[in-house]
Amino acid sequence: MSRLALILLLLLALTLPTQAQRLISSLSNDSVQITSSFDGERLTFFGTIAPAAGAEQRFVEGPFQVVVVVLGPAQDRVARRKTNNFGIWLNTEQVAFRRFPSYFHVLSSRRLLEIADINLLNQNFILPEAYAMAPNPAGFMRTLTFGRELIRIMSEEGLFGVQENGVQFLSDTFYSAQLTLPSSAPPGPYIAQTYVFKDGQIIARKSEGFSVRKIGFERFLAQSAAQSPLLYGLACVVLALVTGWLGGVIFRR
Repeated sequence: MSRLALILLLLLALTLPTQAQRLISSLSNDSVQITSSFDGERLTFFGTIAPAAGAEQRFVEGPFQVVVVVLGPAQDRVARRKTNNFGIWLNTEQVAFRRFPSYFHVLSSRRLLEIADINLLNQNFILPEAYAMAPNPAGFMRTLTFGRELIRIMSEEGLFGVQENGVQFLSDTFYSAQLTLPSSAPPGPYIAQTYVFKDGQIIARKSEGFSVRKIGFERFLAQSAAQSPLLYGLACVVLALVTGWLGGVIFRR
């Protein structure tokens, strides 16, 4: 019995892919601060592919492909469909998406479908459409239809995007990629997931986090709206009334 178990373990070891490479990566900034003059921030992702720790080989052999996926904080989103009913546009259908990325951008060293099979890309949520196919009580087809529309709208707002050939190899193993966060980037924790592909398979991956946060008066307003919504709303109403009255006084003169 023990001999049979040993044979099975040997066969399993032969079928498992060897991890002879490891990814050493970093990013240029781990904190992005939003102020009143914030108009975007450029981040640089860079790294190198090296032999695995303890490996006998001193060099790694490519060619390699690299994909960097940048994810913003997850939010609950609702996609709605408007229809014209007797001249009035009304929301007639909707699909709710739980924990949908508020920001999603992909940088790759070549076309994604040339790097790996579409199923592998979707399984690892590398393609934007993968979030439109996530399990949802609304059903697969309705989720796919509304999810694609939600992704299209967020792409027009600069919150979703795919930049193929956005990763540049400076040598056979050293890469660099740049991404400009838009001014509309939502605050919160972000994560950059880097994948290394070889022959259509993922051979290494690594995740790094960074934050986007408001500072100064913008932070005070955001915290007030979240922690004391009633007082914040009343203050906005009072400010609007005072501003309107003051404007009337000035223009009357």
